[in-house]
Amino acid sequence: MAAPITACLCFSRSANRTVLSRQILSRLNCDTFLIRHLGSGKKLLAKHSDNSQGDQPADIPVDKLKITYSRSSGPGGQHVNKVNTKAEVRFHVQTAEWIPEEVRKEILLKNKTRINKAGELIVTSEVSRSQQRNLDDCVQKISEIVSEASQQPPEPSAEDLALRAKRLEKRNLARLKQKKIHSSTKQARQVNFD
Repeated sequence: MAAPITACLCFSRSANRTVLSRQILSRLNCDTFLIRHLGSGKKLLAKHSDNSQGDQPADIPVDKLKITYSRSSGPGGQHVNKVNTKAEVRFHVQTAEWIPEEVRKEILLKNKTRINKAGELIVTSEVSRSQQRNLDDCVQKISEIVSEASQQPPEPSAEDLALRAKRLEKRNLARLKQKKIHSSTKQARQVNFD
């Protein structure tokens, strides 16, 4: 299975450039692309694939995220000691109105280790020596968390329900058989003094 391909494109606010950029990205054969508005505080993260129908872009408002940078660990020589490249992005899950309520509850259940005591989801990245790439990686991780939490489990088919009922019945019969064996063992140990 091939790894997902990510494309990043920067453009200014002019409308015809936006339309042109979306047309270019729609022709790319990539799973995910980031569209960045230069000079604005908003990023749009959109998913794109050939076999998908009607994928709606998900808005991730940057003004609702708390972004901090710190010194990164790992290789890089003196560069890691001088430059704050590690990106940390956090947001309060309960008050994130850009995420539906059911999805917020699912995020809280599935990501307990990433949520601090204040209820903030914390995502970090230090995969690159660039602040911007690490920030993009954090936004990508948040998008994946939201999309994973918004997926609904598939409905079980009639065959699955019949198989579950059969397995439950088999377990109950085995449990009752074990109880009878245990009961007969206990009765055999009793001594009659008559």
